[in-house]
Amino acid sequence: MSPHTTSPRFLDAVRPGRTHWLELPPHRTSARVARHATQARLTSWRVPDEACANAVLLVSELVTNAVLHTLSEHILCGVGRLTDDHFRLEVHDGDLTGHRIPDCRPGPDDEHGRGLLLVSEIAVSWGIVRSPLTGGNAVWASLATAS
Repeated sequence: MSPHTTSPRFLDAVRPGRTHWLELPPHRTSARVARHATQARLTSWRVPDEACANAVLLVSELVTNAVLHTLSEHILCGVGRLTDDHFRLEVHDGDLTGHRIPDCRPGPDDEHGRGLLLVSEIAVSWGIVRSPLTGGNAVWASLATAS
């Protein structure tokens, strides 16, 4: 599935019980923090284990990309329950240079470059747009609670 160029709508900043946001520093350890926070939130929403594992993998990839490939002073990571059957991940970087996330086609021996390929395979839909929250990139992915 190819990325969408527009976001259906960003997660609400505050929706008690339906959204959760983290502000993270641009450090490699932020991916671990994002994984644990996403796991905890989805478990509290009783999201099935497979969907939860997929979300944890994707949020780790997206936060890692933001840390390694942008000039961000902070990263916003959000998860929101859209319906009983769907939830959404968002990672907003603060890179104001205007640089777009490259379309990467890793070779079979490359050690990196597969994060967005994983997103495209696992997510129901996803995209990259300008973030109204940070001014940088916002990468979002919608996932289903059941396969």
